[in-house]
Amino acid sequence: MTTFHFHLRAGDELSLDHEGADFADYAAALREVKLAAREVLAAAIQGGRAPPTEFVIADPSGKELGTFSLSSLLPTPVAGIRG
Repeated sequence: MTTFHFHLRAGDELSLDHEGADFADYAAALREVKLAAREVLAAAIQGGRAPPTEFVIADPSGKELGTFSLSSLLPTPVAGIRG
């Protein structure tokens, strides 16, 4: 098991996940980030707040391993359809 940290980026600010969580590999950590991102986005929408921009996945030394953009969870507009 490897410890992964899921930091939250909102603009220029980075909220650090000091605790982290153990996962078998990066793919497992990424699956968890996608679930967490849905929860964070839903809470922001329900609370009328701007959501964070992305999750930053880091190893215990602080090295950034990847990111997951919360905007990737939102639907894309379909051309020609107006609301």
